[in-house]
Amino acid sequence: MFVDLVNENIFTKNKSWLILIAKLFIALGILYYLISYVDYNKIVTALGEADVLLISTVFLLGFVNIYLQFLKWKLTCKTVLSETKNSKILTSLFYGLSAGAVTPMRVGEYFGRAIAFKNKPVLQVTAATLVDKFFPLMIVVFLGSMASIIFLYFYYAVSVYIVLALFVVVFTLFYLIGLLIRSEKFWDGIFFKKLSNSKRFENLFLQLQSLKKFDKKYFTRMSVISLLFYFCFLLQYALLVSAFSHNTEMLNYLWAGNLIMFIKTVIPPISLGELGIREGASVFFLTRFGELSSVAFNASIFLFVINILFPALVGLFLLLKRNDD
Repeated sequence: MFVDLVNENIFTKNKSWLILIAKLFIALGILYYLISYVDYNKIVTALGEADVLLISTVFLLGFVNIYLQFLKWKLTCKTVLSETKNSKILTSLFYGLSAGAVTPMRVGEYFGRAIAFKNKPVLQVTAATLVDKFFPLMIVVFLGSMASIIFLYFYYAVSVYIVLALFVVVFTLFYLIGLLIRSEKFWDGIFFKKLSNSKRFENLFLQLQSLKKFDKKYFTRMSVISLLFYFCFLLQYALLVSAFSHNTEMLNYLWAGNLIMFIKTVIPPISLGELGIREGASVFFLTRFGELSSVAFNASIFLFVINILFPALVGLFLLLKRNDD
């Protein structure tokens, strides 16, 4: 019994590391499968013959991508955390990107952003991060649902009546959600009232009272910035596909990017950084649009490197510098 207890304690202490290693092996395994699936020679050829100007444009759009994330986070920090110092907000963002890149389901991002705010409760920063990521999530799910319905109609001959019914359901659902989250009555009269009347959640209520500062202006601004952020991502993906394929069917590439983000969002991630899921979805959808699997694979990998790996390395550098100080 003692041995079992010791083994259980050892497993509990090392559980996070075991999960991390397992996710890494899963990611490498999926990537190996995908590299085996596509022709390696075609991948190398695609890299050698890619349009450098378009790839450079995508790299520059990576800075726009980070800036839009910064604007979202700054608006949320000002509203929720009463923090307006740009350097601290930007540092917090990079800490989160670095921590999120190496943790399953990017959960590290929620706690990584809190490192820069010594005097703020971790729960409060985590709640602010959750709100900050909620807006892009809703946009991805809504536009992805629309794109998926259209995809089913054109590629799987689904009845037009079913398609119209699905459109009505999705529009109605998201319209009601939009009304709900913009309703001050919901936040004040239902959400916070329930928390304030509960002794168990009294401490939680005190730390989350700053969420009551949300108003329609905040929701509108966050929605617009999040939409621009998402379009920037789709444009990056479309330009990468064009760079590797030397074709200019941008509408199809934007459509494919939308579908990929939707699939990556609704499927529970089983690997670090969603590696494998994104690449598999890219190969699946772009080949349906007549592109080579090697083009789809390269576009997805480059997008990962530009939007996730590079910012994560910057965040890691800042963290190491912080430790040295």
